Amino acid sequence: MLAALDHVQLAAPPGSEDLLRTFYVDALGMTEIPKPPVLASRGGCWFQAGLVQLHLGIEDAPAGGGECSWRPSKKAHPGLRVTGIEAYAARLEAHGAPVTWDHDLPGHRRFYSTDPVGNRLEFLEPGQA
Repeated sequence: MLAALDHVQLAAPPGSEDLLRTFYVDALGMTEIPKPPVLASRGGCWFQAGLVQLHLGIEDAPAGGGECSWRPSKKAHPGLRVTGIEAYAARLEAHGAPVTWDHDLPGHRRFYSTDPVGNRLEFLEPGQA
């Protein structure tokens, strides 16, 4: 039986960790948490706020060489529940992140944004029409 969602992993291109740290810590207000040493050598970074964890993993080049095949998903995204959604949207905009409001989910206020490498993020607050 499923008990809880432990974390969501998003992909990122090689060398993007500093951009991700700035966004997830400064703009989203998350805390970077250490990766286990055996996983740290793979790059990427992990972040936490309360019970929410987002892991950003580095997408490597395909086996046999070649360019990194990473690109952000156009639809896939974590849905992050927030309080004070208007203030949260303003915080993201102040950090240069795009905010696109969506009014299609009854009983919720929500908007979409992207991190600096293009990962789609949904922010929602229930109980508001």
